[in-house]
Amino acid sequence: MKNILTVLCIFTSLFAFSQTKSVKKITVKKVAKNPIQKGTSANKSNPDLVVIKKDLPVLIPKKKGDQFGYVNQNGKFIIQPEYHIAVFFYEDCNLLNSPNEKIRKFGTKDYATVEKNMISYRIDQSGKRVYQFKESDFGKCKFEEYKQQLFQAYILNGFYGIIEKSKFVNAADYRQFQIYPQYQYLFILEGDDVANPMIVASNNDKFGIIDINNKIIVPFEYANIKRNFSWKLGKMFEVTKDGSNYYYIDANNKTY
Repeated sequence: MKNILTVLCIFTSLFAFSQTKSVKKITVKKVAKNPIQKGTSANKSNPDLVVIKKDLPVLIPKKKGDQFGYVNQNGKFIIQPEYHIAVFFYEDCNLLNSPNEKIRKFGTKDYATVEKNMISYRIDQSGKRVYQFKESDFGKCKFEEYKQQLFQAYILNGFYGIIEKSKFVNAADYRQFQIYPQYQYLFILEGDDVANPMIVASNNDKFGIIDINNKIIVPFEYANIKRNFSWKLGKMFEVTKDGSNYYYIDANNKTY
């Protein structure tokens, strides 16, 4: 009888052990599938961060009253205006090269620099302040090789035109001008494509944007267009019609 009981106990233990192993195997299989499901869930974008135009930022700085916030491509405020300064979501090379490795992630293009009460922060796309600038965290920027501009403004008889520097020799030959001097003012904006730059132009005391072939991109209807990095960083132009209230437009002259 004892032998029978012993055999039954051993059999029961083996059965329980085999069931445990079986459950563990099933669990492992489910875990193997979970990363894909989680990844799919994590990749779901914030529904407020709509992408209508792929070339434009999903969040665009916008001023309301005396404060800056961020709107989406539909013009809806996603990050409410509370900052004295707000720039595009873009890399900060000082933080990217920080001696503090934990800080470097805040230098990526997933974050933007803002300023409130004379204090500068990096914020994420939800508007959360994730980092406050400290000079001790700054690293040395590693600048990319400068892209030499192919074109430059040229003044003739008080008017601005455009020349291709490597080919221009004789101002008396109008064929050597890329754009013959005819504008009150021209300025070539910094951009990634030096062969097809955007150009701030002034005509009849109004500002617009032209391309290198003298095609009007933005009509001449603005009191001023800033000569800054907004085209390079966000494929946008910072403009004003009254000389004081600036806002962003895209290359189709749509206001944000």
